[in-house]
Amino acid sequence: MTRAIAPLWATPLGETFLEMLAAERGASPRTLEAYGRDLGDFAGFLRNDAAKAATADVRRYLHHMNKAALAPRTAARRLSCLRQFYKFLYSEGLRADDPTAALDSPRLGRPLPKFLTEGEVARLLGAARAEDGAKGLRAAALLELLYATGLRVSELVSLPLAAISGRPPAIKASIIVRGKGAKERMVPVGEAARTAIAAYLDVRHTFIPAKLKASAWLFPSGGHVGHLTRGGFSTMLKDVAVRAGIAPSRVSPHVLRHSFATHLLAHGADLRSLQEMLGHADISTTQIYTHVLDERLKKLVQQHHPLAKLKL
Repeated sequence: MTRAIAPLWATPLGETFLEMLAAERGASPRTLEAYGRDLGDFAGFLRNDAAKAATADVRRYLHHMNKAALAPRTAARRLSCLRQFYKFLYSEGLRADDPTAALDSPRLGRPLPKFLTEGEVARLLGAARAEDGAKGLRAAALLELLYATGLRVSELVSLPLAAISGRPPAIKASIIVRGKGAKERMVPVGEAARTAIAAYLDVRHTFIPAKLKASAWLFPSGGHVGHLTRGGFSTMLKDVAVRAGIAPSRVSPHVLRHSFATHLLAHGADLRSLQEMLGHADISTTQIYTHVLDERLKKLVQQHHPLAKLKL
């Protein structure tokens, strides 16, 4: 009869490890639950006393996860869990070595940014404009401004009223944005966004709480921060996506920021200009969008190079 192997997290050593994470490192119940699952998965794979596992056992487990096509990020988290567990055993004198010390972490790679097509963005903007009343005008202003500038959502919702130079119809074609590290940058604003902002400014007062006579924010709200929150904007965006016939799971403030960058590059913008508009400190962060240029160059070669159409 095969002896049942207790999950690693259910053993005294596993429980002591999780208790240490909670007491000394302040790990949340959610983190402890995830680590418990990771430890249990390793114990189930090993079918042996996991606390005594050798480097070869952990290496076999990594190979098993790779063969199972597990997401690199999940594999990296599980290895991180095992590293912490065996480091704990070693530091407590419960093991003479750390079997994970010589192992490399799985390469995570860098995921390509998710973005909407130009047609999908047009539908999204159209759905925002179609909503009646002050909320519709505010939604249109927010989405037009986000897509026109590529602002981070935190930068968008916290824009001061003073960032919009002038009043309708003399709103200027650029705004000053305070981004990460309190660094300011000048961002151009297209005509469509300026028109939407001008229409919204006529109803902006309706969003100022009755107890206040005025607000310094472009998008005021009754919340404790005084302006529209990131969560409030994200919820509004999901609602607009539904009306536009786009799956809400595909739409987020960051997806619109990615769409802004992707579409600019596709129409010939250079990386340095895009870096400035996005507020990236390092151009290597902006270079992730060059996958669009790669596809564009491939199409140019296929369509215009004389040898591309040559049949051999």
